[in-house]
Amino acid sequence: MKSKLFKNICNQKNKLIEIADYIYDNPELAFTEIKASEALTNLLEENGFEVERGLGSLDTAFRATYEFGEDGPNIGLLCEYDALPMGHACGHHMQGPAIIGAAVAIKELYKDKPFKLTVYGTPGEEGGGGKIQMLNDGYIKEIDIAIMMHGGPSTQVDVKSLAADSLTVTFHGKSAHAALKPELGRSAFDALLLTFHAVEFLREHVKEDTRMHYTVLDAGGPANVVPNTAVGSFSLRSYNSKYLENVLERFNKIVHGASLMTETTYDIVLEKRLDSKIPAYKLNEIMMYNARLIDSPAIKPAREKTGSTDFGNVTYLLPGSCIRIAFVDESASSHSQEFLNEGKTGRGHEALVNASKIIAATVFDLIDTPGVVDEIKNEFKKTKSMMEIN
Repeated sequence: MKSKLFKNICNQKNKLIEIADYIYDNPELAFTEIKASEALTNLLEENGFEVERGLGSLDTAFRATYEFGEDGPNIGLLCEYDALPMGHACGHHMQGPAIIGAAVAIKELYKDKPFKLTVYGTPGEEGGGGKIQMLNDGYIKEIDIAIMMHGGPSTQVDVKSLAADSLTVTFHGKSAHAALKPELGRSAFDALLLTFHAVEFLREHVKEDTRMHYTVLDAGGPANVVPNTAVGSFSLRSYNSKYLENVLERFNKIVHGASLMTETTYDIVLEKRLDSKIPAYKLNEIMMYNARLIDSPAIKPAREKTGSTDFGNVTYLLPGSCIRIAFVDESASSHSQEFLNEGKTGRGHEALVNASKIIAATVFDLIDTPGVVDEIKNEFKKTKSMMEIN
């Protein structure tokens, strides 16, 4: 069956590359991916999927479904298609076509057991957190397993990702002339500086994988005036979402203490929360087995720890895996000119086809192997429970 799936994807190759190149040539920033969304949904509709365009508050999000039989596993295939200001320097233009190629192959060829395919278009990954908004709107949660692909320097999967809280803190004080009447002032900037210093002291008393970053957004004015307002941006990160809640609680106490010491008031706004990925070891094994099956280039061990992504919010709720496909040199990093240069080359096109084959073969294994979906889901629950204890 897998050889038939691979042949079907090869037959789709020219169309898939055409769509990927079109998206590459028409880069659109987060939540403005009108052309990309339209191209992908049209292709899904042409291939017999039931398509919903515009989900919740996101006009460029979509859901496309196909169901064979009843009560089978619901396999979710997620794709991004937003660009950076410099263009498609993260390879998102390849994701939709690769996902659709796999979905179409399964739809056309597999007729043995019941299943459902749900293709989700997830806009605004680059700093926008589109998947978070979609989850808040009630989408994605109905699938049993989530699968994605992403271009990279190697073919591999991820184990963990960083949970991240992005916060804005504003202190409110009282203005005064810094030279003539400083005693009348209550410096909001002093409160912000005290917060920075306290975060540095906190570093000694958190787990080693905790990351804390900060910067000044608004210092409040010139040096000769006691500022009545100061604004700072903070990022708190950990590979464990549950532990990050503890770090956030301690951070809130720091801000409160700084306000007491300076007799100021404050506002804390949680701008965005990215959850940590719960590892899906069995699912990762299946993905990499199929990567080796097609002899995908530059196969490497799993990345044990990665940065932050809104896919983490999905994989904190249900098991998921993202297969990374080699299409750039090992020295290249995401959001780079190297990624941009390879987007329409033979290497980029080959990566798209390889990803489509790996995903199709993985979906086949999930729906054809008795008990494997339940095994993955049970492993996920146990791993999450252990992480939340620790």
